[in-house]
Amino acid sequence: MKKYILALDEGTTSARAILFDQGGTAVCSAQNEFPLYYPHPGWVEQDPMEIYAAQMAALTECVAKSGVSPAEIAAIGITNQRETTVVWNRETGEPIAPAIVWQCRRTAPLCERLDAEGYGDEVRQRTGLRLDPYFSATKVAWILENTEGARALAGAGKLAFGTVDTWLIYKMTEGRVFVTDRTNASRTMLYNIHTGDWDDALLTLFGVPRSMLPSVKSSSEVYGSFAYMGTEIPIAGIAGDQQAALFGQGCFSSGEAKNTYGTGCFLLAHTGERAVESQAGLLTTVCATQKDAPVEYALEGSVFVGGALIGWLRDEMRLLYESSDSEYYARKVADSGGVYVVPAFTGLGAPYWNMHARGSIFGLTRGVGKNHIIRASLEAIAYQTEDVLHAMRADMKRSLGEGADINSLRVDGGASRNDLLMQIQSDISALPVARAENTEATALGAAFLAGLAVGFYPSRAALRSLLGEGKTFLPNMTEAERAHRLDGWHRAVRACECFAKGEE
Repeated sequence: MKKYILALDEGTTSARAILFDQGGTAVCSAQNEFPLYYPHPGWVEQDPMEIYAAQMAALTECVAKSGVSPAEIAAIGITNQRETTVVWNRETGEPIAPAIVWQCRRTAPLCERLDAEGYGDEVRQRTGLRLDPYFSATKVAWILENTEGARALAGAGKLAFGTVDTWLIYKMTEGRVFVTDRTNASRTMLYNIHTGDWDDALLTLFGVPRSMLPSVKSSSEVYGSFAYMGTEIPIAGIAGDQQAALFGQGCFSSGEAKNTYGTGCFLLAHTGERAVESQAGLLTTVCATQKDAPVEYALEGSVFVGGALIGWLRDEMRLLYESSDSEYYARKVADSGGVYVVPAFTGLGAPYWNMHARGSIFGLTRGVGKNHIIRASLEAIAYQTEDVLHAMRADMKRSLGEGADINSLRVDGGASRNDLLMQIQSDISALPVARAENTEATALGAAFLAGLAVGFYPSRAALRSLLGEGKTFLPNMTEAERAHRLDGWHRAVRACECFAKGEE
């Protein structure tokens, strides 16, 4: 009777539901978009109820379109945008404030103050993260300090905090299940990745009561069930979107790496059971693992603006009608004409971590047209990824030995469908770039995790056999040209940072 796994993929701008069969093939999907709100410069918010409504609408549409009976669904796996912070009233189940999105920079002053007071090293050692507005802890603190009555409700044990996975499961189980997994917990800046528990010192530092926090479980076990059309469907997989994509790409061993080209770009390299502390501005994070399995770790570098740069060209600059047109126009010119786009719309992520930097375009001449800017934008995505790759490879060699390296890059996500971008990435990084046959690796990872928990998929080894071969792009650029282009990019980044500081 059990023929399918239902993956819920709750992203930054849309919620999707995908049914996978036992061969790992997507048989039906549905997607619903929901808005982002920008009440002030640098602020990014969402309505938690709109997130939940969009996800439930996608679930309903997917199952209805497929003709599949709920009784045929073995389990539900959930993957989600990470760090986005929801706080709600336990008694009413209603949010007390808008969700603060991972992109939001409103808590930059608090991060700067704590860093100046010397807490940066302690936070990094306990969590593997940097003191940055990107993560959840300062977002929770902001909501508690700036929402009327919130601090009193929290003190009385009446508030709950969760990342989006926790929020969805709480609503889907009508408040019966209050849980998260290690991958999402590791992105809150409240979780100690070495002890495997919420960290009391950090809870005190950020003023977050432990009573607000969900239980932390593995990424692959039965947490509860979702009652749907008279059927109880187990919820059996949870992973933050990037760890889900790492799992969905079959990166189960140290040295295997993937990059997801979504709203941002997120590069993860598996480091096995060793938590590698970065000296190059990267993050140490937890991989998705099964119940009772050893904890595994990864190095991660986050590029804040990836595919969102193409959306900006389309929506704000009106240089494109559709995002997919970017490849067509970029191929009309041989190169970017010396133009560099630094898309620091919400600051620069790894390895720079400059929260004040803002977007810039350098190298404009009278001969530059829109095609050059579009191509330069594709190149910017590749340059940012290469910066992370370079730092990651150095960290791995330093901690794991000279033999540790990344020999190829597996890619997925919407922008990975752009052949020109993937070729540029291969050229700039001097690595083979292997695009997954199924570019929906994030949802597939959630399905794999849920399927393993209920026996729908027998083992990790069996999962590897389900991953077909996609297209591989090989580097085709001289080392001199590569070095020249990277030098121009790094000069552009330095100029961008100087502008943010008001320096000459």
